Amino acid sequence: MKKEKDAEKESRLLNSGFKLFTHKGFKETSIQEIVDDAKVAKGTFYTYFKDKFELRNVLIAKKSNKLFNDAYKALQKTEITKLDDQVIFIIDYIIDVLNKNQILLQFIAKNLSWGIYTKAINELYQNTEAEETSIYQLFLNGIREQNIKMENPEVTLYMIIELVSSTCFNSILYKEPLPINEFKPYLYQEIRHLITG
Repeated sequence: MKKEKDAEKESRLLNSGFKLFTHKGFKETSIQEIVDDAKVAKGTFYTYFKDKFELRNVLIAKKSNKLFNDAYKALQKTEITKLDDQVIFIIDYIIDVLNKNQILLQFIAKNLSWGIYTKAINELYQNTEAEETSIYQLFLNGIREQNIKMENPEVTLYMIIELVSSTCFNSILYKEPLPINEFKPYLYQEIRHLITG
């Protein structure tokens, strides 16, 4: 029962933080406003987070991780088997979600890779229920099973996600260098090149 109450309080803090950060702005939001909105005592905030920076970082990691997990679940409903096609499907899914939800895009900003590479945040957060990001395992398994010659698959996956994160942010929000639908073919060509050589 205590664990459920703790999880509920933590969830309320996360939801309040996200709402206030995205509507009011990170700098303009105080911890007091977060706890007031979450209807918890200020001391409860510090039970879960050392400051609002940590709360923001945990939120970015959780929101990014959810994007990857949702995309992976959608992929599992397809019959796509080639690794580069699978990665493109996942990236396309994520881009479409971020294009439709630009508030989420602005919140995650250029930190999409935190959804996979969050060891430091997970250590701070000690989230025992964190889902293992499926795209990471999919990528490593695909490299091995399809005999793709790649010196360092982890670095390649990181570069792909960082490429998507930084370029799509500008393409969706500012249409630079092109609007996102015109930009996608160029992006996907580069991703394929990184995977298949």
